[in-house]
Amino acid sequence: MNRFARLFRHLVETRWSMRRRFSSDVLDRIEAAVRAAERTHRAEIRIVIETDLDAWSILAGRPPRDRALEVFATSGVWDTEENNGVLLYVLFADRDVEIVADRGYAGRVSAPEWETVCRAMEQEFRAARWCEGVIAGVEAASAIAARHYPAREGGRDDRNELSDRPALL
Repeated sequence: MNRFARLFRHLVETRWSMRRRFSSDVLDRIEAAVRAAERTHRAEIRIVIETDLDAWSILAGRPPRDRALEVFATSGVWDTEENNGVLLYVLFADRDVEIVADRGYAGRVSAPEWETVCRAMEQEFRAARWCEGVIAGVEAASAIAARHYPAREGGRDDRNELSDRPALL
């Protein structure tokens, strides 16, 4: 990918345009979807949508995956009781989706399984269905989480360890 073309995309993508796409109403819908999905399993899902990266990161060739790993650490997704946090990270200027799953999924979920979640989101994004794309990712990631961390018997609620509201950076 041409670094200068990528730099241009990151410079012209504005926080205003992203916040218009992800309005308060859209964030409310996504938050409700996360809350509903987390009732079906014990895992934690965290959504972070970032507008762009700084120019130095782009010129240095920093891939979205590196930033997703940093956000995973700084947002505490790795610090859940059962090591079952999942970060859905969207780098909006690149229209890139990265999933970072905690170590509790290691050896249980393959990279191609997580890739299907990313592709489902990206497909909706290509059609400019931003809210639907994130919700599709939440539902697909929750289906994976429910296989490995099903809800407890008797409907006992788990402690909500991470915010259900998407973070906009």
